[in-house]
Amino acid sequence: MDILSYLAEHFDLPILNWIAQHLWCPLLDTLMPAITVLGDAGIFWIALAVVFLFIPKLRKVGLGMGAALLIGLLVCNITLKPLVARIRPYDYMAQEYGVQIKLLIEAQHDFSFPSGHTIASFEAATVLMIHNKKLGIPALILALIIAFSRLYLYVHYPTDVITSVILGIGFGFLGNCLVQKGFALYEKKKA
Repeated sequence: MDILSYLAEHFDLPILNWIAQHLWCPLLDTLMPAITVLGDAGIFWIALAVVFLFIPKLRKVGLGMGAALLIGLLVCNITLKPLVARIRPYDYMAQEYGVQIKLLIEAQHDFSFPSGHTIASFEAATVLMIHNKKLGIPALILALIIAFSRLYLYVHYPTDVITSVILGIGFGFLGNCLVQKGFALYEKKKA
């Protein structure tokens, strides 16, 4: 048994099944698909970053978010997803146990690890927290809810989401740092 199967069997699936048995309800069945859409392709966070570019006071925030989102795209979606090639938990349940999980959203057409929704959300929330806690705290709460939605909807394993939170925070700090250094170099050359 490989490490991903071991984690699925002994950690991930018990958590996902607990969520399904104890938390699934009509209200959340309606809310979670709507919330998860905010993380689709990072569009909400990208749009927010673009809006910030037009507000001089928030321009560095927008650039930091954009840099972090780009790093996440390159490292996670383009590199890690195909490299790790982890099947989705609902596919694992069907393949290993013959159990069909009732999905509330469309079946996903890429691999499970890492969670792009979670990474993008935590990248953006991290940059916002660094610069503006009034914007950062709601962004962090939204990022947590989006991350949870991926578990609720049974489209990611908990280890996907936990790793993605860590990577998202790291890429948020890295993207912000790169933009700050870029501005510092620009100011130095200008002087």
